[in-house]
Amino acid sequence: MFGPDICGSTKRIHVILTYKGKNHLINKNIPCESDELSHLYTLILRPDNTYEVQVDGKEKAKGKLEEDWDFLPPKEIKDPKESKPSDWVDEKEIADPEDKKPEGWDDIARELSDPSAKKPEDWDDDLDGEWEAPMIPNPDYKGEWRAKMIPNPEYKGEWVHPLIENPDYAPDANIYAFDSNAFLGIEIWQVKSGTIFDDFLVTDSVEEAQKEADSILKRIEAEKSAKEEDDKKKAEEAKIAEEARKAEEDSKKASEPAADDKPEEKEDL
Repeated sequence: MFGPDICGSTKRIHVILTYKGKNHLINKNIPCESDELSHLYTLILRPDNTYEVQVDGKEKAKGKLEEDWDFLPPKEIKDPKESKPSDWVDEKEIADPEDKKPEGWDDIARELSDPSAKKPEDWDDDLDGEWEAPMIPNPDYKGEWRAKMIPNPEYKGEWVHPLIENPDYAPDANIYAFDSNAFLGIEIWQVKSGTIFDDFLVTDSVEEAQKEADSILKRIEAEKSAKEEDDKKKAEEAKIAEEARKAEEDSKKASEPAADDKPEEKEDL
């Protein structure tokens, strides 16, 4: 399966290849186009098990099939006979054993009574109880004391699990190959109308594909120019319509009599 997937926040190119009866999605995130113009998507699979993804004739991603898909088991695995030694020290820093908590540190309260608070005039001790000033954060409070951190002299670095060759790994020079490319299917799931799919080509000749692509890209460029011209025309028409609307409003305001010019109403006697 190959092509753009635009759904919600997802805007990516799907490259899903079947290998030994299982579908595998590429591990890379390749952005796709999401404007209203036509675009040409090209996937090239080569006999050396490399690939390339193009959009409008420009490279968007390339690499090795074995590296960018999970077709094969990894070449190396962690040695099951090895494990991190129990005395391995991987803490980069430790609390300074010579750092001592200052005297009186714990005597500083987290909160204190607001010295600016005053007992309300309508406070009734019998009804409301004994009045207490509200508590506010103590600006002198420094939080829970912790010793400063220093480099750990016993630090041995991050332990790396030794790797060994994976006995289940077997290279395959024919990942790129398919038994048949005689059929083409289209899968569409869309919530907005107006999408058009056209000009499908499956070939074993990159040169032939490039020739057809050149022809399609000329049409795309003409479409882009036509849309830019149409957008420009619509913008000009909108500007003229807005200017006409403002002119009409100004004309109406100019024809309305001013407040001072209105005739005075005479009171009936």
